[in-house]
Amino acid sequence: MRALLAGLLLCFGALAEAGPRVVSLAPSMTEIVLELGAADLLVGVLDGAQRPQALQALPSVGRQGQLDLERLLSLKPDLLLLWPGSVAPAQREQLRRLGIAIFTAEPGNLDQLIDQIEAIAHQLGRDEQGRVYAASLRERLRGLREQYRRDTPLRVFYQVWDRPLYTLGGRQVVSDALRVCGARNVFDDLSQPAPQVSVESVVLRNPEVILGGDMAQLASWRNWPALSAVAGDRLLVVPDKGLERPSGQMIDATARLCALLAARAPASR
Repeated sequence: MRALLAGLLLCFGALAEAGPRVVSLAPSMTEIVLELGAADLLVGVLDGAQRPQALQALPSVGRQGQLDLERLLSLKPDLLLLWPGSVAPAQREQLRRLGIAIFTAEPGNLDQLIDQIEAIAHQLGRDEQGRVYAASLRERLRGLREQYRRDTPLRVFYQVWDRPLYTLGGRQVVSDALRVCGARNVFDDLSQPAPQVSVESVVLRNPEVILGGDMAQLASWRNWPALSAVAGDRLLVVPDKGLERPSGQMIDATARLCALLAARAPASR
């Protein structure tokens, strides 16, 4: 009997150490789990543009805005990692009624992002990994702010799409990445995550730099030669897609953005 009890205790201990069964409902959340060395806890993911190679065999629960709820429930998750924009509002409400633990993350700045990474580590039972990783990210961010601080912030228009013309509002985490680089989103007074704006409103705010996804989307700005960004030949392509994924790697993506702006922007006045 003693041997049986010992075996049961050992079994329960192994299960406790194993951690929760996790379904990630956003590519950025999946990336955070990987950064924390907790890929073994994932039992399903919501797919984005490209799935990490290490997770190719993992079950899919749909794509952004198209959650397969039946498939999700079949995986018997203990924890859902949710980025609100990845799941339609009606399905978010369904998820809340299921009684499954949900961790929701939608940081408005890079400090909040790092705090949320540490909080996710706690949810996963990986507190020590979370503390170490968060500390390294905070130190890297502190260094970037110090290195790229400008007395007069650089005026930047961040173009999300060209037809129609979309940008980012001031509460979006990429706007904070610009601030780290000594720049300012010229539409940081707008509260919407991705507001539609007019060409005329951009011209009135006269950015010194215009950032976009590729040069083809930026080409039409050459029709406005009086714009500071055009006159100074500062129509710039965002260095990589890392800024679009609010995970730990976004700090390095911010560093690459800062380096680009510092190399091409006018000197601080």
